[in-house]
Amino acid sequence: MLSRSKKIAILGAGSWGSALCTLLCQNSPDVRLWSRKSTQSLAEIIADVEIIVSAVSIGGLYPILERLQKLDLPLGILLVSATKGLDPVTTKTPSQIWQNFYPHHSIVVLSGPNLSKEIQQGLPATTVVASQNLLAAQTIQTTLSSDLFRVYINADPLGTELGGTLKNVMAIAAGVCDGLQLGTNAKASLLTRALPEMIRVGTFLGSRAETFFGLSGLGDLLATCNSPLSRNYQVGYQLAKGSSLADILTHLEGTAEGINTTKVLIQIAQSQQLYVPITQQVYSLLEGRITPQETVKNLMERDLKSE
Repeated sequence: MLSRSKKIAILGAGSWGSALCTLLCQNSPDVRLWSRKSTQSLAEIIADVEIIVSAVSIGGLYPILERLQKLDLPLGILLVSATKGLDPVTTKTPSQIWQNFYPHHSIVVLSGPNLSKEIQQGLPATTVVASQNLLAAQTIQTTLSSDLFRVYINADPLGTELGGTLKNVMAIAAGVCDGLQLGTNAKASLLTRALPEMIRVGTFLGSRAETFFGLSGLGDLLATCNSPLSRNYQVGYQLAKGSSLADILTHLEGTAEGINTTKVLIQIAQSQQLYVPITQQVYSLLEGRITPQETVKNLMERDLKSE
């Protein structure tokens, strides 16, 4: 039986990092939460820890890794990536970036239908931890699991990560759908077509199609596309209500990773000739090239074909 109690450092004290801190504190008495505003240094925070959980935004990942590289991380430390997004320069996922910096460490990806505010409220939830090292995934599973937080494992970290990343693009489209009050039929159609688009991209990038039918794919898609607690959903919703993107971002609590992900995904799709119609319309909307109404019209006017 794996021990549940571990010394853990969480990097990133935003809503997601704070929620993970709440969960991990249930099983581990020594959980340290760090942000750029912390009085303790990064070296002090990670001293003697067994697990490092990264909950920083994709934009803040490289600066953190550059600071960590100046410190000596023992090989036995497990590295958990809870960041969602794609790097705009390399198009790599967060776990791929971590692995480039620490090629000999075990990397575990954590992703699922996890709205941080619901977790902070003590509502039940599930998630996925994935790694090519099964023992590493099992260790994090045991460390995180509780009566209200059920943790599953799989061996497809890339698919688990991409499910949580690509659904943010779809959440913007879902927010537009609800903001325009288009109804349940339209929303169901959108989400049904969103999943194959995510799978098309994910399998091209090297993940398994079946992963997207699980919690980190379909599960996260449903949660994020149906909740006003989702920042990405709020971006689409507020755009549909007539707000400008600049004004939305000014008042948004936290980062809507779907905006950056949309731009990076378009780069990939254009260079590799991938068919991503929903992403293309979201991109055009975010760039101010079309209105929310035109976004829906363009999606409905696509060529007739078999399902």
